[in-house]
Amino acid sequence: MTERTRIDFPSRIGVWWASDTWPMAEAQQVARDIEELGFGSLFLPETAAKECLTQSAAFLAGTERLVIGTGIANIHVRLPSAAEAGARTLTALHPGRFVLGLGVSHGPLVERALGGTYEKPLATMRTYLERMAALPEQIEPGVGRPPRLLAALGPKMIELSGSHADGAHPYLVTPSQTGVTREILGTDKWVVSEQAVAIGGDDEDQLRRAHLHLEVYSGLPNYRNSWLRQGFDESDLVRGGSDRLARALVGMGSAEQAAEVVTAHLDAGADHVVIQALGNSPTDDPRPALRELAKVLKLN
Repeated sequence: MTERTRIDFPSRIGVWWASDTWPMAEAQQVARDIEELGFGSLFLPETAAKECLTQSAAFLAGTERLVIGTGIANIHVRLPSAAEAGARTLTALHPGRFVLGLGVSHGPLVERALGGTYEKPLATMRTYLERMAALPEQIEPGVGRPPRLLAALGPKMIELSGSHADGAHPYLVTPSQTGVTREILGTDKWVVSEQAVAIGGDDEDQLRRAHLHLEVYSGLPNYRNSWLRQGFDESDLVRGGSDRLARALVGMGSAEQAAEVVTAHLDAGADHVVIQALGNSPTDDPRPALRELAKVLKLN
């Protein structure tokens, strides 16, 4: 067994939250509150709004122990050398507290929103990682390679996350799929799984939020193929997902019931789980739900 790349998670459960519409000073306060509640990380996405390395620097500077991760940094947004150099700089300033999650994104976003070209995802990612690794060691000397996780859903991308990176960041997967990821990667790579939850309100409202969450993803081939591999069928892939899909992918009910789904990922082999508290948009304030979950999960 080889030694894993260093990530100093203060606890095994973190948060996934999009802060794009928040003024940065206010978003930093949310991060401080997340840290105070006992969560071990804050992972943030990158779509077509705020740049994730800049946000990561602000969150790292505004907190003391919280691990900050990109979930994910879009490889079509920046050159491989810029991604590697930026990650090294953040790691040099905050050792053990930054995780560079990388993903190939999605054809519609890359081609329509970014004006790029979306080619074979696996080959594109492999080439990108190889070019990152070619950055000379004198860029932040002594830091070494910052932790890299891949947004890996299919078996070949999961394998690549083990051979060319430090593990995987599965998103919108069941605990069973977390177990598949662990089995492919073995014991010496990181598995950081995302789990959406909808608590508060009645069942109808929770299910509404779950379908709203799945609305965009249900139209993207990457996720549709992932769900088919996980045992769902075409009847589940309606826009917003079927009720069966929504209930399987989103922890609903009481805070205790949602926490059980989070814990199931840990039991299946995840090293760390990041909770996405669903509201009416990904940028809604997650703290009310997180306060309830922190108590149930005994984080503080």
